[in-house]
Amino acid sequence: MSYAVVKGSGYILVHAPDMVRSFGTTRMNENVNQIDSEYLQNIDEHLRSFEEVVAYPPNQVFIGNVKPEDLREYDFPWYTQSINAANRVGSLGEIMPQDEFFALLKISDVFDLVKLDKAFTILIKQKISKHPLITSDMVSRLKEGEDKANIEKFINEQKALPLYNDNKLIGCVKRAHELDDNLNARIITENLISKASSALAFLHLIENTTTDVKSIDYVIECSEQACGNEKQRGGGNFAKAIAEMVGAVNATGSDTRAFCAAPIHALVQAAALVKAGVYNNVVVVGGGAASKLGLNGKDHVMEGIPILEDVLGATAILVSKNDGVSPVIRTDLVGKHTVGTGSSPQAIITSLIVSPLDKAQLKVTDIDRYSVEMQNPDITRAAGAGDVPEANYKMIGALGIKRNEITHKEISGFIEKHGMPGWAPTQGHIQSGIPYIGHALKDFKNNVVERVMIVGKGSLFLARMTNQFDGISIIMEKNDGKVMCESVPGITEDVVKKMIAEAMRGFASQVLKNFE
Repeated sequence: MSYAVVKGSGYILVHAPDMVRSFGTTRMNENVNQIDSEYLQNIDEHLRSFEEVVAYPPNQVFIGNVKPEDLREYDFPWYTQSINAANRVGSLGEIMPQDEFFALLKISDVFDLVKLDKAFTILIKQKISKHPLITSDMVSRLKEGEDKANIEKFINEQKALPLYNDNKLIGCVKRAHELDDNLNARIITENLISKASSALAFLHLIENTTTDVKSIDYVIECSEQACGNEKQRGGGNFAKAIAEMVGAVNATGSDTRAFCAAPIHALVQAAALVKAGVYNNVVVVGGGAASKLGLNGKDHVMEGIPILEDVLGATAILVSKNDGVSPVIRTDLVGKHTVGTGSSPQAIITSLIVSPLDKAQLKVTDIDRYSVEMQNPDITRAAGAGDVPEANYKMIGALGIKRNEITHKEISGFIEKHGMPGWAPTQGHIQSGIPYIGHALKDFKNNVVERVMIVGKGSLFLARMTNQFDGISIIMEKNDGKVMCESVPGITEDVVKKMIAEAMRGFASQVLKNFE
């Protein structure tokens, strides 16, 4: 049976400056512990405008307007650089301003928990109705808005969470239960943020692939959120809620959780389901993590630089039956970090990189591009964490030296040829290899690459359930155009056509003999 293929993608960012103040865990913890801290006093001065966020080179890479390798042409640090005439819309998706996203937040709410001010609703209706992917039915869900007096009452008397835009109160999110902490206003808001941003990425995926949304069979959601109630804290189901929002009426789905590695786990699951013939079209989608906003904000403020973690990020990937064109997912070459692997960097890289290469009898140089933890070094260097992608590429290069596949002198060239600068914002699930897939599809189409490896890593110990690390990798390859016959494994469509043609000739010959 044929390998499944990656048919398309959608990538979005949401500029969220007021959400940095409201939802970022760094800011919330500081507010509890050090109310007079320098960070809290100076946070507003370090928040960027929407125009600055759009013009920021790594963000333009994320939405597909700039190639990852082209980041090398910009002087570092990149926050001092900007792209002239940068567009909020890219070939892979878009960067949405905060006010429009609040409209999308309301649209995603089916229990009437999001309350937006009447005046704000009038303005945002006019704006969001011009968005090419937002339907009139979606706009109608904004309704007429709420009196500001009622919003203030919800906040003061019912523990609703205030929503701010440009530091002005424009609405609130009500709690969904008086006693259940899993349904309090903050968690409901975070979950709606994840749902709404996922839906936007999903919509761009459908637009980018010209796919009939009704043809989607299954959705796997892989963000860092977990929705449920006190009896089932992570019961779900984000996937089905997102499918409903975008009109995927023939889809069902489920949620997959594995911290930053979750999207790669989900891709493997999607590819396996399609290859097995269970579903024809599976979407892997992950929404923005509000708690990660401003994660390293204290360090950025101390360094006197902008708070660079001011965007939510979401991705959507379409995995489908082999079409003979799109790159295939080699489900027989999955690298995995097992329970017995160990957590040393060398052990992790060996399990994720070397094992699948050995299975396929490939060298480290046979992978044209490795997409590892593509974290933006603008963010991590200022926080003292160095350049994460570069560190990963050095370890892969070191393995190549150990295997006598490259020399010490060649390691710099190896990193430049097979690696990329990082550009992903701190959003957990999109830090691993997933941001490159949209660009990889272009690179396959333009014959830039024939084989790439997508790597995901996760920190399972964060849940305090185990000290185990996590990791998984997949190899994508250029499609050879040979689509296998589903009913007879190992037989291509061309062979089947030839067999049918020969059979027909034999039948015709026999008919002629009967008439002789």
